[in-house]
Amino acid sequence: MARWLRPLVGALLLLEGAAALSFLHHRYEELVQALFRVQSQCPYVTRIYSIGRSVEGRHLYVLEFSDYPGIHEPLEPEFKYVGNMHGNEVLGRELLLQLSEFLCEEYRRGSERITRLIHDTRIHIMPSMNPDGYEVAAKQGPDSNGYLTGRNNANGVDLNRNFPDLNTLMYYSREISGPNHHIPLPDNWKSQVEPETLAVIQWISSYNFVLSANLHGGAVVANYPYDKSQDQRFRSHRRTVNTPTPDDKLFQKLAKTYSYAHSWMHRGWNCGDYFADGITNGASWYSLSKGMQDFNYLYTNCFEITLELSCNKFPPEEDLERQWMANREALVAFIEEVHQGIKGMVSDENNNGIAGAVISVQGISHDITSGDMGDYFRLLLPGTYTVTASAEGYQPLTVTTTVGPAAPSLVHFQLKQEVVRKPAERKASGTRMNNKALQKKVVPRATRRGTQR
Repeated sequence: MARWLRPLVGALLLLEGAAALSFLHHRYEELVQALFRVQSQCPYVTRIYSIGRSVEGRHLYVLEFSDYPGIHEPLEPEFKYVGNMHGNEVLGRELLLQLSEFLCEEYRRGSERITRLIHDTRIHIMPSMNPDGYEVAAKQGPDSNGYLTGRNNANGVDLNRNFPDLNTLMYYSREISGPNHHIPLPDNWKSQVEPETLAVIQWISSYNFVLSANLHGGAVVANYPYDKSQDQRFRSHRRTVNTPTPDDKLFQKLAKTYSYAHSWMHRGWNCGDYFADGITNGASWYSLSKGMQDFNYLYTNCFEITLELSCNKFPPEEDLERQWMANREALVAFIEEVHQGIKGMVSDENNNGIAGAVISVQGISHDITSGDMGDYFRLLLPGTYTVTASAEGYQPLTVTTTVGPAAPSLVHFQLKQEVVRKPAERKASGTRMNNKALQKKVVPRATRRGTQR
């Protein structure tokens, strides 16, 4: 099927389910009510939980969709959407509430596509990461809201400049051929981040997320890592340099999935800017330090992109329905992208899952690890790959597999334990080595030459 036809076909499949939704701006109490209303309408496939509280004590709520809410099923990938990170960029917040209602309604009416998506994916939706900032922006309203009013949290901190700076560590590590994945956090990181940032870091450390997007406003473009260039400034002027990850082609595909399913993002000309295909490398646009997008890629198994969704950061209510119709298919299509590449179980010879096993793909210098149950998910483009699974105390195992354009390939690894010699054997071996060394020391030079020949 032609690429331009896919969004059209997907949109037609969703048209029948366009039930009446409330296109309103939701203050904190109204947001909470909306989430619990969805949960009450779809109690068997949803769960609400809080990952923590904001500076002013508001819960950071997440709505989960799954056929087994609250449970990670082996080989079922985890996906997340995060909205309203900047308090005055509100469209993502409203879109995620609309998406939550839509998923519930479509599931109740028996939509094959949405039912399959919920049964095969564990979806986590956080409409607002910065509820305190939103309340400041909402008091101003859409008409008089300033460009920065409510952007930061209650402590005046930009949350998308508040994550530990793993990019700098990665660039240094790259110079000495070190890793660019699962980079450890600095010892004092907790004292350097805000409560909202701390909650998100602990959240993404607790779930083995595979794919994610965070929703912003002020432009219309799908932005992918890296956000931070290695050389941020040159002679006191900002220098924009395309800074690709080892998974650059995959990230471009993920970004295009959203932009081409969106009604107009893919056209490129929006808000006075032009982005080919409606996508951009973050650092190529402008370099951003301590951002959440790069942090996901460098610290976890999660591949995250940033979606800039509207020229107006706080669009009026009369524009919300048009924006929902423009983004609805893209929001669903992007979740479906979590089902590509390879996945499988890493286990020992007794079929016990091995947590923390490293999955390496030849030619792509970015590894991922298996989850607590031993299952792993590695997003990849179609092609043939050489993949190695390794874990401490086990012999590594390498296989070659082919990835198709549809469902992920199932590749399991059963690792054998490394053979550990008994202490007596090691002692005997050491004695033999010492004897050989001793012989070399006492045997005359001529005799040694004769022995060598």
